[in-house]
Amino acid sequence: MKTYTRVLTIAGSDSGGGAGIQADLKTVSALGCYGLSVITALTAQNTLGVSGIHSVPPAFVAEQLKSVLSDIGVNAVKIGMLHAPDIIRVIADTLTGFGVRTIVVDPVMVATSGDKLLQDEAIDALKTHLLPLATVITPNLPEAGVLLNRPLNTFTDLQQAAADLGRQYPGAILVKGGHLHDAESTDLLYISPDEQILFPTKRIDTPNSHGTGCTLSSAIAAGLAKGFSLREAVNQAKTYLTGALQAGAAYQLGHGHGPVHHFFSIWQ
Repeated sequence: MKTYTRVLTIAGSDSGGGAGIQADLKTVSALGCYGLSVITALTAQNTLGVSGIHSVPPAFVAEQLKSVLSDIGVNAVKIGMLHAPDIIRVIADTLTGFGVRTIVVDPVMVATSGDKLLQDEAIDALKTHLLPLATVITPNLPEAGVLLNRPLNTFTDLQQAAADLGRQYPGAILVKGGHLHDAESTDLLYISPDEQILFPTKRIDTPNSHGTGCTLSSAIAAGLAKGFSLREAVNQAKTYLTGALQAGAAYQLGHGHGPVHHFFSIWQ
């Protein structure tokens, strides 16, 4: 019998379909993997912003996770919006209990619209319980600044942030440069002091950037699930996201920040 390459996303639901669980499942499907999900929160959300967040009880988050891991299993896990500290702790405990080792953590704190998605008290829980388990952590510049408790504004700040986070956590760090204003959007993958890789990409002028962080981290998880090296997984993910941004720029959906085109290589 054939087997699927299984990628589990643990994140919040985006009713607008551009980010969160919906973006994650679209991404891993487009990249040839079987998507599974554990929903941590429901959001009332569209291209203009987030109007409400309903957190899932931690015990039920754990029940979803145990149901997937005890029967189907996973090749990789992507973790996005977690919202509350109790949810973070129960996820970390459950993943540790099942011996899950390939984990991509996107420390989602603020939506593209600027709406806050993570409670303040959850940041310490994230640092203490979950980030030490990660194979790779994928903060953007503002998120890296929150994790380090200092403002980050330049590419030099980005480089230093990657090194500082790399010393704090055992996994690799991918600090994303999309919030800089350079002609290129350059991400830095910090694996060790002797192995740091730049991923420069031409910046795409489009308002349709909703869900880019979710999409990139899910694409990295898909690559790792397939057995790619971390460098290969990040490179594939960057190429996929660039294609999705370029294709999505031609569309209009809603009246704010539209989504990228997750199925650009499939739809005609």
